[in-house]
Amino acid sequence: QVQLVESGGGLVQAGGSLRLSCAASGRTASTYAMGWFRQAPGKEREFVAGTTWNGGSTYYSDSVKGRFTISRDNAKNTVYLQMNSLKPEDTAVYYCAAGLVGVVTSMGGYHYWGQGTQVTVSS
Repeated sequence: QVQLVESGGGLVQAGGSLRLSCAASGRTASTYAMGWFRQAPGKEREFVAGTTWNGGSTYYSDSVKGRFTISRDNAKNTVYLQMNSLKPEDTAVYYCAAGLVGVVTSMGGYHYWGQGTQVTVSS
């Protein structure tokens, strides 16, 4: 079992920045691919950013590319999402996920999910 706990969400003005953290615990956590997804009210959960288990490859949705950066610190079993130049459309609950996935950008291969952290971007 892997447990994931997100933190760092909050309220920010458009153009501001936030850094989300996801602390992982459980066996073999450092070998899992890690991803960030988000879900706004009434919308489907969507991929935001992901990284392979060794951090060698990163992936971003077109909507956040150039603004968000995913990173991981395996020694701390923590993955981060640095969010810059935030826009109101970034408002959502952000979830981190872990799993031995074949396609990092797809939800299907993720086995473990956190409870989410709210990010609200005001105009």
